[in-house]
Amino acid sequence: MSFQESLNESLGAIRMLLGLRAEIEEGAALLRSALLGGHKVLSCGNGGSAADSSHLASEFACRFISDRRPYPAIGLAADGSLLTATANDYSFEEVFARQIRAFGEPGDVLVAITTSGQSRNVERALEQAKSSGLQSIALLGRDGGTCRGLGTVEILVPHQVTARIQEAHKVVIHLLCELVEPYLLKG
Repeated sequence: MSFQESLNESLGAIRMLLGLRAEIEEGAALLRSALLGGHKVLSCGNGGSAADSSHLASEFACRFISDRRPYPAIGLAADGSLLTATANDYSFEEVFARQIRAFGEPGDVLVAITTSGQSRNVERALEQAKSSGLQSIALLGRDGGTCRGLGTVEILVPHQVTARIQEAHKVVIHLLCELVEPYLLKG
């Protein structure tokens, strides 16, 4: 694939977000309500999506653009000791669900990211969030896979290339932050 073809494919995936405005705004409203209501954001994903989930948590716990007070957000993929203990003692499918049981409370929001929609541990996280009384935002790719239908809000990038889905998910993360942060400045 040439430089131009790769860039055009990336821009095409990001343009798909224009059709997801309502879902992105609904997700931002969930985040805003949770954080301003004294609740927290939990986020998870595997591989590049794990990095994206930590990125999202950092934007709220530190800051996005403006200097403001920090808000509670935890990236569930960040603690290697906890992940490996849970994977060893239970299963890798439970690494996020078990943390949701430990840290999640009704009113919190889970942001679950999977480019394939087939990550069983992300699927279990969405199931656990629901049974624990959390709202959830599922950032999905392709056809949404087995995770489709599990999130309170679903933002599905219907592309087939993982890299393009990840690029679009990064833009979604920044859009969510841009839509929420002005309210956090007042809160």
